[in-house]
Amino acid sequence: MNINLTLIGQAISFAIFVWFCVKYVWPPILNALEERETRIADGLAAAEKGQQDLANAAHKVEDILQEGRDRAQEFVVQSQKRAEEIIDQAKQAAIEEGDRALVAARGRIDQERNEARESLRSEVAVLALNGAEQILMREVDATAHREVLDKLVAEI
Repeated sequence: MNINLTLIGQAISFAIFVWFCVKYVWPPILNALEERETRIADGLAAAEKGQQDLANAAHKVEDILQEGRDRAQEFVVQSQKRAEEIIDQAKQAAIEEGDRALVAARGRIDQERNEARESLRSEVAVLALNGAEQILMREVDATAHREVLDKLVAEI
């Protein structure tokens, strides 16, 4: 065999192999590569979109948290105002109750003072009558009268 003929046969076989590969093998490989490239690009775009969505969600969460903090602070301020109102109302009610108790106590004091005066008047009248009776029953003597009057003064 001749080396040239072998070389030409191998070249023809190689050309047929290359043609076969280009015609039947190469297009599916290129299609698979293009599909994979498209899927990778789509995946990268989805990942980037996911990161943007995550950043947007983080901003939205921060806004919601800030709104919640603001509302909580507003509730605290309202509750403090309400507590102050309740305290003021309680103070006012206590002052009014104290004034009523003071008026009632003064009324009772006046009533008891009047009762004591009346009681003293009746006792003084009884003592005066007893003293007059004792003076009239004894003989008319200045020293005896003086003793009775001193006794009456001591009793009063």
